[in-house]
Amino acid sequence: MDRIAVFDLDGTLVDSAPDLHAALDRLMAARGLPGFRRAEVVGMIGDGAKVLVERALAARGATFDPAALDSFLADYGANAAVETAPFDGISAALDTAMAAGWRLAVCTNKPVEPAITLLRALGLAGRFAAIGGGDSYPVRKPDPAHLLATLRDAGGTPAGAVMIGDHHNDMAAAAGAGVKPIFAGWGYGPRAMAGGAPIAERPRDLAALLAAIGDG
Repeated sequence: MDRIAVFDLDGTLVDSAPDLHAALDRLMAARGLPGFRRAEVVGMIGDGAKVLVERALAARGATFDPAALDSFLADYGANAAVETAPFDGISAALDTAMAAGWRLAVCTNKPVEPAITLLRALGLAGRFAAIGGGDSYPVRKPDPAHLLATLRDAGGTPAGAVMIGDHHNDMAAAAGAGVKPIFAGWGYGPRAMAGGAPIAERPRDLAALLAAIGDG
């Protein structure tokens, strides 16, 4: 059976909160609105750029407009890898998984072009057989069709796949797609979002969990 480990991006593979925070603060400043604390930004991440901007504006009593999203995407796209970095141990965990026979993919609600640009800038893009962004298909997580489409593009099937993420959207997509889940305990989401899925406390813990799933 072909084994594919599918990863969420923000909060799972990379700590992108610093650059998302900076871009949101610049968006707010341009509109004469106050910025955010880091914890506020972390709590808004996980449902794609449009929802992130909607939440940020709503938190400052402002209504969403498409120009705000366009401005944010242009700014963030140009500054997505200033402070963003892979979480400690991620690169080694990916290499270990590949050495154990797992192919890798990314399923993220981040728009696909910023996702690819970021992964390339961090030297990670070449490891992935497919990168399914939030605008790659008609739907996105938690809709399982987003994960299933990413698996299809990676040449895999649900039976041989694992979804690794730090958000309830990842766990819901996995459940709906019939894919085994692993919750990224080092990420942004509270542990309650695991919903009973196995929890990897650190990236280095993935090897044992993937081995157990593969053997099972």
